[in-house]
Amino acid sequence: MAIKPLKVQGNLQSPPLDQRSRDLRRLVIDALDGGGRGHIGSSMSLIEIVRVLYDDVLEFRPGEPDWPDRDRCILSKGHGCLALYAVLADKGFFAKEVLKSFCKQDSFLGGHPERGKVPGVEASTGALGHGLSIAVGMALAARLQKRDRRHFVVLGDGEINEGSVWEAAMSASKHQLSSLTAIVDYNKLQSYGPTAEVMDLEPLADKWRSFGFSVAEVDGHNVDDLRSTLGALPFDKQKPSAVIAHTVKGKGIPFAENDATWHHKSRLPDEQIAALYQALEDE
Repeated sequence: MAIKPLKVQGNLQSPPLDQRSRDLRRLVIDALDGGGRGHIGSSMSLIEIVRVLYDDVLEFRPGEPDWPDRDRCILSKGHGCLALYAVLADKGFFAKEVLKSFCKQDSFLGGHPERGKVPGVEASTGALGHGLSIAVGMALAARLQKRDRRHFVVLGDGEINEGSVWEAAMSASKHQLSSLTAIVDYNKLQSYGPTAEVMDLEPLADKWRSFGFSVAEVDGHNVDDLRSTLGALPFDKQKPSAVIAHTVKGKGIPFAENDATWHHKSRLPDEQIAALYQALEDE
């Protein structure tokens, strides 16, 4: 189920992207084309994580997004929202054509996800470090309400520099919230450089264990491994779980992979949009 820690992105030998992963990336580019801007690298590293959650793990109803017994999934690294929007559109929470309106004045799809505006979004995120705290509150509420649902939080690796993440982790451990899973999108690049240089996270798995979590590591682009790992939750019925998903920033776009300059782009010209689409044809 787990893989050995991978400190260097170049060591990640994931299988080639399948048709579904390429199609979801095309939806991301559709939104980029419409808005002319967005967090590209941050979204591409997330695709397989969000895909497997919504394809194989979560209980939800697209036609009834506020169904009380749905599982909760919070994208704490809200700047990666294009990956979430692509999957929500694919699942029917809203029409795929809406993606083209991304970041336009009359659109409900903003540069960060907003609860109450975007169907299927569980929390407004973007000020980093808040998602895990919100999920702890949701998990405690579910326990008090005697509701059998699960709670997932997808965090960025740069995001977990925030102290609020670790305060929430301590609370989750104290309350033995086995319904809670933190998933770290460990692409090892944040907005202005490698995490190892900005603030080294290693030994990351041991950090989560020391905060009382049961931990697994996985190739975050290997769909079969993600299914196996997330399908085994909770890893311990007395502890919250943490999944460290080793990923590549910009995955699927060779000229953007492992390049921090593709963290975010503004005013994307037509030729760059065309190059993004072509990269997925060449994959």
